[in-house]
Amino acid sequence: MNNFSYYNPVRIEFGRGTIAKLADLIPPDERVLMVYGGGSIKKNGVYDQVKKALAGRVLQEFGGVEANPQYATLIRAVEVVRSKEITFILAVGGGSVLDGVKFIAAAARFEGEPWDILEKNAEVKAAVPLGTVMTLPATGSETNTFAVISRVETRQKLAFGAEACYPIFAILDPETTLSLPDRQVANGIVDAFIHVLEQYLTCDQDAPLQDRQAEGILLTLIDQTERVLKDPKDYAIRANIMWSATQALNGLIGVGVAQDWATHMIGHELTALFGIDHARTLAVVLPSLLRHEKANKKDKLLQYAARVWGISDGDDDTVIEQGIRKTEAFFHRLGVPTRLSDHQVDLEQTAPIVARFSKQNARMGETQSIDAVAVEAILRASA
Repeated sequence: MNNFSYYNPVRIEFGRGTIAKLADLIPPDERVLMVYGGGSIKKNGVYDQVKKALAGRVLQEFGGVEANPQYATLIRAVEVVRSKEITFILAVGGGSVLDGVKFIAAAARFEGEPWDILEKNAEVKAAVPLGTVMTLPATGSETNTFAVISRVETRQKLAFGAEACYPIFAILDPETTLSLPDRQVANGIVDAFIHVLEQYLTCDQDAPLQDRQAEGILLTLIDQTERVLKDPKDYAIRANIMWSATQALNGLIGVGVAQDWATHMIGHELTALFGIDHARTLAVVLPSLLRHEKANKKDKLLQYAARVWGISDGDDDTVIEQGIRKTEAFFHRLGVPTRLSDHQVDLEQTAPIVARFSKQNARMGETQSIDAVAVEAILRASA
């Protein structure tokens, strides 16, 4: 196991009725900006619960944050933070809303061009304090520092992370997820599942606890998927999915071990270029990437096939391929396709992605083995 430093200050309030705790979590003298997405929180009762909990406070609202939060939208919110002298930002929604709020919080205190935070990795020294009410389990953004932001003008989707952007608290009430459309439930499960694989399917570094923790999350998601497909209104099932998504990316399973994230980097480009849902880009890229990298990931792929899917009979190549096929079948069970053609995208259309990675001299993956040539091969195999 490698040396590591782990710090996570986020307070979690989990369970039914926890939105009411906003009254205690946000001091009464704060000037609050509530940020949300397309307005679903006004239909499922979350908006009213938040307003009730924050009654008596100075409260501004900013709605319309996109599923892939757009830079131009977020800059408008930064202007609100500055002009209204906002001292606390509350994200109410899914991971995209929270990602947007992390950027708003950082940009509002940033001296210089805010886009530099994303494009030039400019240091974020301070941010407006923030918290979140999560309504869509998927990204794990509620317990980490990271955010991914899109810019339509340049067709870019870029990430940043800063310790100043840790949420002070995260409210996770599984009841808020009961009204989610099937597509969002499926996307959330796939996103969380692949978050785990990005940290787990790398190389063996003698970290058995992290391995078992990762496998526990994967097995829970598989089991709960079967249950939620049969009974989508069961609170206990939604609670298990929500907590699994948080655990998938709160940093614990990734400490002291190599991590990959090439699937995400390629997937971000597919979203930026074609507007495909984030989780669905991951489902397209992952199987082909695992096949391309099976020599580098051999030991972990064999372990994954055996421990997660119960496959151990046959030669190594057969076991690895069966494990990958089981993964594909899991995505299909959720109604999530795994080919570019399923999204009406052909290989020729992906040429700008390969060109961008080539221009960047990109080297990705836990062994830095994935370059632009590998990206082209992975996309070709995903077609």
